[in-house]
Amino acid sequence: MARMGATPFAFPEFTGATRKLVLVNLIAFFAFVLASFAFHGAPALVTEVLAFVPSSFLHGALWQPLTYSLIHPSLLGTLFELLSLWFLASFLETGRGATWVLNLYAVSVVGTALAAAVLYFVALQLGHPVPEMPLYGCMGGIFGMLVAIGVLFGDIQFLMFFVIGIKAKYLAAIYALIAFAMLFGDSKLYAFAQLGGALAGLLFIRLAPRRGFSFALSERFYGLRNSYYRWKRRRAARKFEVYMRKQGRTVKFDGRGRQIDDDPNDKSRWN
Repeated sequence: MARMGATPFAFPEFTGATRKLVLVNLIAFFAFVLASFAFHGAPALVTEVLAFVPSSFLHGALWQPLTYSLIHPSLLGTLFELLSLWFLASFLETGRGATWVLNLYAVSVVGTALAAAVLYFVALQLGHPVPEMPLYGCMGGIFGMLVAIGVLFGDIQFLMFFVIGIKAKYLAAIYALIAFAMLFGDSKLYAFAQLGGALAGLLFIRLAPRRGFSFALSERFYGLRNSYYRWKRRRAARKFEVYMRKQGRTVKFDGRGRQIDDDPNDKSRWN
């Protein structure tokens, strides 16, 4: 994967969402390794249950789009994925924030799995089934992040494989073309899934709120709560107006339930 910045061998910040994503995947890798040593046949069982298998998902294994990205059987593959995740997530977190990065990663991971399920189901219905293969690893989330950088920061210079200088938008295009070319080989399901993750990442950066879904939902919740409290205040103000009229007094409130003072210095209506 590529690297960014003016200093080729400087590692980026390891904080916030970046640290959470890397550590969760690293812990999952070591848990998989320990299970392999402790129990005979555990790797095959874990992969069968937690990796994404389209036929299993379509028959009720609804957790697999969330768990498959935590399965890392290969040491070198895991090292490549976690380094890529570290560099890309750290770069995006600096510009967009931790919540936005976590949301982008989650949407890209789920989008990767759903794309594989769609291809498998449609091909099966058309009578041209594609060879099924389990999906595992976080490359879908990484691909979504790479597309996000290519779209949002396309002119940022990368060092691909620490040697070749290339702009982010061209690097994202190269990875997309490689995945597209794989559609004509034996790994159609894997390639289509990767493109699905890229598309999910693209849709996220185009449609998602600037600070992520969780922030937008919390803002919406507090907005609804405040609207409710304003309604209660207006309702109480109307009741108070009616009560004061019965007492021979005149009190007025505006549409927000705030008292209107015709003459702030006139206190006679309270006497």
